[in-house]
Amino acid sequence: MLSAFGKAFRTPDLRKKIFFTLSIMALFRFGSVVPTPGVSYGNVQECLKQVQSGGLFGLINLFSGGALLHLSVFALGIMPYITSSIIIQLLTVVIPRFETLKQEGQSGTAKLTQYTRYLTIGLAILQSTGLIAVARTTGRLISGCSLPIIPDTSWQRIVTMIFVMTAGTSVIMWLGELITDRGVGNGMSILIFTSIAAGFPGNLWSIKLQKGLFAFLFVLAVGVLTVALVVFVEQAQRRIPVQYAKRQVGRQSYGGTSTYIPIKVNQAGVIPVIFASSLLYIPSLVVNFTGSKAAWAVWISRNFVKGDHPIYILSYAAMIIFFTYFYVAITFNPDEVADNMKKYGGFIPGIRAGRPTSEYLQYVLSRITAPGSIYLAFVAVIPILALILFGATQNFPFGGTAILIVVGVGLDTAKQIESQLQQRSYEGFLR
Repeated sequence: MLSAFGKAFRTPDLRKKIFFTLSIMALFRFGSVVPTPGVSYGNVQECLKQVQSGGLFGLINLFSGGALLHLSVFALGIMPYITSSIIIQLLTVVIPRFETLKQEGQSGTAKLTQYTRYLTIGLAILQSTGLIAVARTTGRLISGCSLPIIPDTSWQRIVTMIFVMTAGTSVIMWLGELITDRGVGNGMSILIFTSIAAGFPGNLWSIKLQKGLFAFLFVLAVGVLTVALVVFVEQAQRRIPVQYAKRQVGRQSYGGTSTYIPIKVNQAGVIPVIFASSLLYIPSLVVNFTGSKAAWAVWISRNFVKGDHPIYILSYAAMIIFFTYFYVAITFNPDEVADNMKKYGGFIPGIRAGRPTSEYLQYVLSRITAPGSIYLAFVAVIPILALILFGATQNFPFGGTAILIVVGVGLDTAKQIESQLQQRSYEGFLR
């Protein structure tokens, strides 16, 4: 692999793409530590030393590489774009106009991308407004801290902060598209990878300082095993063979080839974990904003705030399994695949074309999604189990969402570099 890396850097155009990607990543990290005008940087640092924040803020803080709680220029990170992309993807199933655009090819995809950008800006305005509204009240964004994060709460200052954070989100979108066009890998995925990987060294070192060498080594061992599990499952797929009938058109013959339909064990990716984490935080968010002392509010505060209660863990795992099936059902349409195969003369050996093919694909998909959903739930509860074992910090570095994204993006980027190397020298990158 080292020789393959050497060949990648010795190839001029590929080397230029790699260095361009690294420079964009460095610029992205720089924007993640530049504070927004109006934020007391010293008070923020002091608050972060005293307490840690989890829940939904912890999830967004993970995707922003710690920029959220620092209220930096890139505080919202890539989260508005992720949310808008998911919304547009779900609306494609519901709105016929979006479904038509999806089927139009490149022009329709460009139109959907434009809608995603507009929705991202709208969500950035809403999220920055909500974030500043929470941060302007002492002790709300970072619980337990009495220092004012935003000393000047005049409307002029608030409007300036909203404008700066929204502009930061626009710049992040632009940087991601630059990586996609001129760099290596998917730009948005690379930026998410950068955000999450940036917190690994600090989180590991904090465990070393707080819990000692044994806990540090144990966490490293758990991390290595988790990465190995994620790599194994992310690469696993069921290949359904497809045979295309040979057709004679004039003197030319077409078809007669064999291929396969790859169905991954984890077809849904990390989306179910994000959905489940966000929805499980809503009850505690309602209690926090209403300040209710009723019996239902006390029950929610006892069972759904810390995250280490058995009810929370079971609910979290069950919601991940549910959303895995839900998202796979939306993104993979067996009827559409079967119709396309029938249109071009393709069939699965032993299965008749048309409805029997669709039923067979649905049968395979539902059964391969079962271990995939259980795997996602298991990986997602690893940080919760770590909290219970160590009584530790929310900064467990090898958590489910973080590892799934980091490993997935790393594998995809390595495959892209491998394909570009094979185009030039016909040698593999991963052996």
